[in-house]
Amino acid sequence: MTSLLAAPERPASTVPRFPSARGPLRAMLHRPRFLVSATGVLLLCAIAAVPDAFAGWFGHGDPHACNLDHSGQGPTAGHPFGFDIQGCDLYSNVIHGARDSLCIGLLTTAVTLLIAVTLGSAAGYFGGVTDLLISRVMDIFFGFPMLIGMIVVLETFSVHSVWSVSLVLAFFSWPVLTRIMRSSVLAVRGLDHITAARELGAGHPRILLRHVIPNAIAPVAVLTSMSIGSVITAEAALTFLGVGLSAPAVSWGVQLNTAQQYFTEHLGLLVFPSLFLCCAVLSFVLLGDCLRDAFDPRLR
Repeated sequence: MTSLLAAPERPASTVPRFPSARGPLRAMLHRPRFLVSATGVLLLCAIAAVPDAFAGWFGHGDPHACNLDHSGQGPTAGHPFGFDIQGCDLYSNVIHGARDSLCIGLLTTAVTLLIAVTLGSAAGYFGGVTDLLISRVMDIFFGFPMLIGMIVVLETFSVHSVWSVSLVLAFFSWPVLTRIMRSSVLAVRGLDHITAARELGAGHPRILLRHVIPNAIAPVAVLTSMSIGSVITAEAALTFLGVGLSAPAVSWGVQLNTAQQYFTEHLGLLVFPSLFLCCAVLSFVLLGDCLRDAFDPRLR
């Protein structure tokens, strides 16, 4: 009688499941690499949010208060990084440069993530013609030189602002995350509870928003942290080439673009923005690496 009433055993699903956030996050709190990278990211966000507070630690904190009498001078009291060619406080410029650089990184990543989740979910869930069209468009972008494309598109803009640069970067960055999202959706769309929801008459929008995307977005969300570091580097490279942000915008890329003409005589113009840029990129990349190790079950 007991054996007849017992519920039949269900085969274990072979689809990789992503664990809940509580366990991995608790484990990461004991890892020095995560603590260092998370601290760096939080500090960068604080600097970008209130640059005047951090720039005022060692001086007046105004990056636009310039005096040509101090042009190219080295570090002095209240000016730990010295002055740039225009006689502006270099430390204040480096601190204020975090805002535009970080804003471009976050804005580009947010737009890229939105496009990737939308197109990747549609391609993986519906398949057929939808998947074919989206996949072929992604192949076109993968086969096109990204740097050349960004330079050509940016040259068509009359004003190079944070928004325009972010949109161009997102336009050429979405295929990578979209392909990952598509693969993840293909892996989870056959789960039992998704099939049950479909059999019960739930519509496609409800199934996608309530069941498919929450189960499939984990690997894409983890990689977004690494994407922020890549975007910050890309913005600096484009600005260094003269097609990204331009004055009066203040970013690390703008400072590096200015430094290329004078760094042989004034090395600090190149060193200090580069150090902050490297620390920012390294913090985001290490944070993304820690999140990937914690949340991807295939690496556990």
